[in-house]
Amino acid sequence: MILILKSGIDTGSREYKQLLDFLASKKSITTRTHSEIGTQQTVTEVYLVGDTASLSIGEMEGLPGVEQAVRISQDYRVLGRHQADHRASGFTYNGVRFDQDNLNVFAGLCAVDNPHNVETMLRALRERGQVCTRMGAYKPRTSPYSFQGHGKSCLPYVFELAGKYGIRVIAMEVTHDEHVNEIRTALADAGNPTGVMLQIGTRNTQNFELLKAVGRQKELPVLLKRGFGITLEESLNAAEYMASEGNLKIVFGLRGIKTNMGDPHRNLVDFSHVPVLKRLTRMPVCIDPSHSVGSRDRASDGVLDVFHVTAQGIISGANMVLVDFHPDPSNALVDGPQALRMDELDYFLEDIAIARKAYEERLKLRRKQ
Repeated sequence: MILILKSGIDTGSREYKQLLDFLASKKSITTRTHSEIGTQQTVTEVYLVGDTASLSIGEMEGLPGVEQAVRISQDYRVLGRHQADHRASGFTYNGVRFDQDNLNVFAGLCAVDNPHNVETMLRALRERGQVCTRMGAYKPRTSPYSFQGHGKSCLPYVFELAGKYGIRVIAMEVTHDEHVNEIRTALADAGNPTGVMLQIGTRNTQNFELLKAVGRQKELPVLLKRGFGITLEESLNAAEYMASEGNLKIVFGLRGIKTNMGDPHRNLVDFSHVPVLKRLTRMPVCIDPSHSVGSRDRASDGVLDVFHVTAQGIISGANMVLVDFHPDPSNALVDGPQALRMDELDYFLEDIAIARKAYEERLKLRRKQ
């Protein structure tokens, strides 16, 4: 059960202390408190863990400071969408809104290689009004002999250039909790010219110590990619690991499932799960067409497969697109064969706009029924 406290009630208030004193008398129940600090108010929620079946909604809503009591109906206690649950979803980070109703595009370099290519990418994004990007500094690879990223050495120029070109949020993968500290330090040293969304890659979806460490810090939002060899439920529980530690700023990413049933694509495209995720949880949903398709193959109509699957995800209601671009794909240090070229950026953004408009028209049609 979740107790949503009234506006203005925080962990230092008299009502909160009275509430915890009452709950402490329930020996079969433990509590965990989450406070989400917004621009205008702080929302505090108390999670009751244990035997809550005997607790009535009416009794809980009559306790000091309680606005609403929600009985949990799914395993995803923090992030799930529960019956009679009217909590607002989504979050705002560094001026960019992330929720289940909007769409953000993160086009950029899968792996940072040099300042010139970073600047070329970011300049192109600014010229097109884009404020988000992806930049890989830490790259876990299948082979130990493959390029694994420049690490913290590239962070200063990436953040400086992001600030120069008005980039508000950079999606950046981390594989160790020390990477989080390096990113936060580099941001502070640069004067916080931009923001970072920490990315948990598919190989680390069940790295539970990393998930908990990322969850304990509440400053930076997180993009969690679905594990390519585990079930959707297992991946959602990975997101719940982070949320249970206190970080609710989570976007769930679909990037394909590893199986030869997806051949000739790199992975089996799983974007049909966009509406499923939005039904089960309150998280915004990201699609990663680059790593799902893994090539620049074209359909018989001449359209790149990566464009087609992007449209499939967006027309189903995706809220974020993570896609690889590179100024010189043939010399990219990671995943060059799947990267889109800079002269395809306008085409890609326009194609996305068409798909998004089609999704919005579908919603209008549904409302008429």
